[in-house]
Amino acid sequence: MNTAPHQKPRAIVVGGSLGGLFAANMLQRNGWDVEIFERTPEALTGRGAGIVTHPELFDALAAAGVVVDDSIGVRVDTRVTLSRDGAAVSEREMPQTLTAWGKMYDVLGKAFSGAYRTAAMVTAVDSHADHAVVTLQDGSTHRADVVVAADGFRSAVRERLLPSAGLEYAGYIAWRGLVDEARLSPDTHAAIFGKFAFCLPPHEQILGYPVAGDGNSTEPGRRRYNFVWYRATREDDQLPDLLTDATGKVWANGIPPGLIRPDVLADMESAASDLLAPQFAEVVARTPQPLFQPIYDLTVPRMAFGRIALLGDAAFVARPHCGMGVTKAAGDAIALVRALAGHASVETALEAYSAERVQVGQAVVEHARQLGAYMQAQLRSEQDREMAERYRTPEAVMRDTAVSRRF
Repeated sequence: MNTAPHQKPRAIVVGGSLGGLFAANMLQRNGWDVEIFERTPEALTGRGAGIVTHPELFDALAAAGVVVDDSIGVRVDTRVTLSRDGAAVSEREMPQTLTAWGKMYDVLGKAFSGAYRTAAMVTAVDSHADHAVVTLQDGSTHRADVVVAADGFRSAVRERLLPSAGLEYAGYIAWRGLVDEARLSPDTHAAIFGKFAFCLPPHEQILGYPVAGDGNSTEPGRRRYNFVWYRATREDDQLPDLLTDATGKVWANGIPPGLIRPDVLADMESAASDLLAPQFAEVVARTPQPLFQPIYDLTVPRMAFGRIALLGDAAFVARPHCGMGVTKAAGDAIALVRALAGHASVETALEAYSAERVQVGQAVVEHARQLGAYMQAQLRSEQDREMAERYRTPEAVMRDTAVSRRF
């Protein structure tokens, strides 16, 4: 890429979550001057969702300048599926390392030495012949050679560039939560804590695994257990009710965990007791602040717009069954930096990046749809449900969920 002599090319990354940090670190290590604009008023610390790692993710961490050691996550060797009474109905060896969002944010944040601006709400991004311009809500404008939109599944940049590319609700939600290891009973701890565990009640699915705890600790006794519980939820009436707080306000873009109504939480805990293996029912009941996320699909036809590139969930949103969200964003960052280094112009580089990663994004979304077809069938016909049930054996679920796969 051509730049003025002795002048670093400049990149602005819109979005300071994991995808943005991967891109920022890799660009910085490849000679770019990088600034991150994050819309939230404070750093995104304290989030704790579990993340399944893959070999590709470790490669990306190394490319971002992160030294990976045993503290990156919690290793498990076994997967197990529990019956309603808590007995193990199927088990298989499958070594894997599980980490947490907060741990990843911490290591990537420490690796980045550029400017990270919070409360930086982007209102416009424009591409010109020899530069791009980012406009913030305060009216200030900022010039760069390339802009990377890594602002998540409700990307404001994507909505401006591709207004017809909308999120598609999949027909179910995922309850999520984290419980401290020390809060679990000895029997539950012994049965599931050191494993990637599943339970498959009729029409539903829950899984769980250990992750780092408070302060990103992976020391025994200080870790947490992460669960994800998929439940069919009608879009016309059930979902709006779940998204309505105690004052009657509907949070269409996602309700803050602290505003979920007590009766919604009580119903969820009651269902856990009625439907789940007792170990999982205990995990749910002892989680201090459960939250839920509607499950969406999103695809885009392109990821490059002159000097502007989409990255991660700003471009493709895949259901979490394949556990590829963060790995996909990291792969985007690797491809982006490689393209910029291998082409004379930013525009040509971003077109090459788009051509490569659109194919990958579409493949990941389609694979996640296949893994989530059982849940999506629950609000369809009885025939659809019966057909989906044939492919939901414990062995198939444990074999295919959140495993490494090249796309």
